[in-house]
Amino acid sequence: MKKYFPITVSIITTLLLYSCNQDYYPVGENLLSDQMLQTESESFPAFTFQESINEIESSNQPLAQLGVINHPVFGRAEASIVTQVIIGSDPVFGDLSQRFEDFDDESDPTLISEEETVKQAYLEIPFFTNVRDTDNDGVIDSFDADPNDPQSNSDGDELTDLAETQAGLNPLSSDSDGDGILDHNDTDNATYDAENRVYTIDSIYGNREAQFNLQVYELTYYLGNLDPNTNFESERAYYSNRDYYEEGFVGATLLDQTVQLNFDELRFNYSEDDPETTDVDETTQVETRLTPRIRVPLDTNFFQERLLDLEGSDALSGTTAYQKEMRGFIIRTDNLSDDLYMLLNFQNAEIKIEYEFNDYNTQGTSDDTSDDTIEKVTRNFTLRLGGTQVNILKNDSFNAAIQQRITASQNNSSTDKLFIQSSRLHGKIRLFSEDNPEENELLDNIRTKTWLINEASLIFYIDPETTNPQELIAQRLYLFDYNTGKPIADYINDGSTTTSSAQNTNKQIFGGILELDENDKPFRYRFNVTRHLTNIIRNDSINADLGLVVTANIDNSNAVKARKNEALEWLNYPQAATLNPLGVVVVGSNPDSSLTDKKVKLELIYSEY
Repeated sequence: MKKYFPITVSIITTLLLYSCNQDYYPVGENLLSDQMLQTESESFPAFTFQESINEIESSNQPLAQLGVINHPVFGRAEASIVTQVIIGSDPVFGDLSQRFEDFDDESDPTLISEEETVKQAYLEIPFFTNVRDTDNDGVIDSFDADPNDPQSNSDGDELTDLAETQAGLNPLSSDSDGDGILDHNDTDNATYDAENRVYTIDSIYGNREAQFNLQVYELTYYLGNLDPNTNFESERAYYSNRDYYEEGFVGATLLDQTVQLNFDELRFNYSEDDPETTDVDETTQVETRLTPRIRVPLDTNFFQERLLDLEGSDALSGTTAYQKEMRGFIIRTDNLSDDLYMLLNFQNAEIKIEYEFNDYNTQGTSDDTSDDTIEKVTRNFTLRLGGTQVNILKNDSFNAAIQQRITASQNNSSTDKLFIQSSRLHGKIRLFSEDNPEENELLDNIRTKTWLINEASLIFYIDPETTNPQELIAQRLYLFDYNTGKPIADYINDGSTTTSSAQNTNKQIFGGILELDENDKPFRYRFNVTRHLTNIIRNDSINADLGLVVTANIDNSNAVKARKNEALEWLNYPQAATLNPLGVVVVGSNPDSSLTDKKVKLELIYSEY
């Protein structure tokens, strides 16, 4: 039998070698060459509608506004405060409760009438202060020569900020103790108190040196916390446009005097010297330090009659009972020498009352009454301002030009400009179509394309024709779902934070931050709406209208009720939009020909095969 196996192997080997020498053509090369991703950008229309609100829920806000400012564009804005007070249950003034003071027991001489008497009463409302120190060198960023370098030298001497802080010196003064010897040569700076603090005050608009009458009145209107319209089953809301002072709900006058703001740290020395420390006079030592604040004296007779003299009565059985007895206060300004508008840290506002009383002193010998004495003792009591707090916000009527735009927008006509201001004026934004956003041929056409949305931006340019002082231009705008008052997806998904010493600067990816041009002039606001647009185009989300407002705190996305017009049409309105008097005018969707290049636009950057 013949064997063919070697021949078969040889043929197969030859065939394989021949195959390997052929040219190689990748499968689908021609197909893929026509499917390369191309990145393009295109602008689409966005339509702006001018809107306003008549009143807004302004009770229990995180801060309080007080003062007056005259805006060259938006007119006069005025703010006052109405507030209740909070008290504990059955407070005791002195050492004895009232029932023991009234108890007639001759066998116990310590049961005396304490005769509590108010000596001083002060209203204290702190300012918002900025103490951010990015490099932890003991100098806050606003005063630091280089906020990111602990080795910076802010006072220009031969010691770094960090070295001076660690040595207990003042990094903002080359001569901490003021003795004429520079710190780097001074061997004795004992008279400098390293605990002294310097603060930067935030959220004061206008002339900080203006004088004004600060007025505090008793409120005679009861601010109940349950709503009678819901059979007292839900919390009652109070609105910004009701002025209880003008309506006459005014009782006693606690203060009406001319004041001027003080932005220094408040320091109070010990009232008495400790006889046991003969080498130190405590009356020259600081006992209490307070951050900068409004601190003004109030009428002592009022708190004598309406607080201390009520000890042991049902009126002091708890906060609710006391709020019905002493219903609260009205705090307002008048006769300002110049514009001054303040945002105040009202969550820490309080009334501090100093009183004295008779104290029975047994001299430590309770069995021997021969050396007993009755002495005057001083004590303090604090009333916290709280419960229901309402900001009363009053504004001039809209000028004719703004009112015309509001009327036009009610007829579904887009505007040439948008006036955006605090709790009064806002914009409604409609993407792709001016008319019905649910019937949108342009959007339907985009949905048919195979686009990958890389980035979507909504851009608003500041109107160059409107004179608006730069210090009164809103530093940040906020874009939200107009129908619900809730934030859009891009806001929710942006967890970015910043180390900037400026407030209101988180969520920088979402945007809305005021941008400056090459001449450091206010230029525009840009919002990243990539997720929002992707959801509309790819996930068939509703192309809902967007709202545009000022925001004083980008981290606050809470909404409150606002009334749009006399027809009782209500809107869920961002709470942070109500918390400062600033504003801006931006170019709308239907500007004059000279501003066409600055009209609002929706810009998409996308990729497609």
